Amino acid sequence: MIFTDTYTSPLGNITLTASENALTGLWFEGEEYYGKVSAKMESRPCKEHPVFSQTREWLNSYFRGQNPDFTPPLLLEGTPFRLAVWEILRTIPYGQTITYGEIAKSIAAQRKIPRMSAQAVGGAVGHNPISIIVPCHRVIGTDGSLTGYAGGLERKTALLQLEGIRI
Repeated sequence: MIFTDTYTSPLGNITLTASENALTGLWFEGEEYYGKVSAKMESRPCKEHPVFSQTREWLNSYFRGQNPDFTPPLLLEGTPFRLAVWEILRTIPYGQTITYGEIAKSIAAQRKIPRMSAQAVGGAVGHNPISIIVPCHRVIGTDGSLTGYAGGLERKTALLQLEGIRI
């Protein structure tokens, strides 16, 4: 069973999905890789789900310009490569950025290989199923440019500015 809810943010509606015990998706409506609940899986709207209550509390704090001091339970599902990239995303501190190249170097070091493609990292970052909480918006180009964001560059800019990052 997949549970669904909608959160109204200052940047547009956000769709939330959860399993019994963890948040599985958080997407701006209209996002490039907007999460779809599989037609094969039963889904049910559920505003009272405890994970959604925690997620709304986190998002309310975040959109007030605060760094939430907790994270709702998350369940990230993907390939081992994507999971490794998303784990690095989770370590990016509030109000700071990292480049795709830096993530690629970190993945290469983890895998004990000479190098990793920043473009491959970009693909994994772009398919992050739990945006904002897993902060893919904090990833920028090597030259400091705001390259790519599945939710749109205007939202990426707004999220970074909310965190006090000068664009």
